[in-house]
Amino acid sequence: MKHRPLLTLAALFLTTWSLAHAAGLAGKWTAEFDTQIGVQKYTYEFATDGDKLTGKATFDHSMGKGEAPLKDIRIKGDDVSFVETAKFDSNELAITYTGKLAGDELKLTRVVGDFATEQLVAKRVKVADAKPDAKPAPAK
Repeated sequence: MKHRPLLTLAALFLTTWSLAHAAGLAGKWTAEFDTQIGVQKYTYEFATDGDKLTGKATFDHSMGKGEAPLKDIRIKGDDVSFVETAKFDSNELAITYTGKLAGDELKLTRVVGDFATEQLVAKRVKVADAKPDAKPAPAK
């Protein structure tokens, strides 16, 4: 029984550490990369929902524009993985992403079913510090 408080503390530490890394992934990321179907433009958005990560991808490429939910989002240390489900006509295709979180860059390998493997770098969209415009003092 002496080990129970230590195990509880270790579990709490690991949960907090995992959530801190998840918070590092939270936000908006953009990428533009060349593929077999031409240049693709993506925006990935990740958010924390309690102890869970949620996300969506918005895309623009030669086959159209759209949005897809991101599933199975995982982060362990700097390792990141998630799945985008693409729909073509009535068929679904899993696009699996794996990679590393490095500051404001996500270096990813994207595996599109059995068709293609692509490398890309997504960059964090930084929110500019919004400062109110300074108004000049009235003339005297």
